[in-house]
Amino acid sequence: MVTPETLAELVEGERPMEAEPIQDADFECPDCGENVIQVGYMPSVTEFVTAYKCQECDWADDDRDE
Repeated sequence: MVTPETLAELVEGERPMEAEPIQDADFECPDCGENVIQVGYMPSVTEFVTAYKCQECDWADDDRDE
């Protein structure tokens, strides 16, 4: 079973300091059309990020400004 911390680590590439519970993102994956989940986490003391990950393919994104 995926925990909030491991989901955040999949998207971020590093284990976060803290993570909130995983939730349904209420939209479909732009690549395959399947369900997307989201997790909020703190990669550092001064930053909070919401990450999105498809449950069926490798698509992932976050809410950071690029």
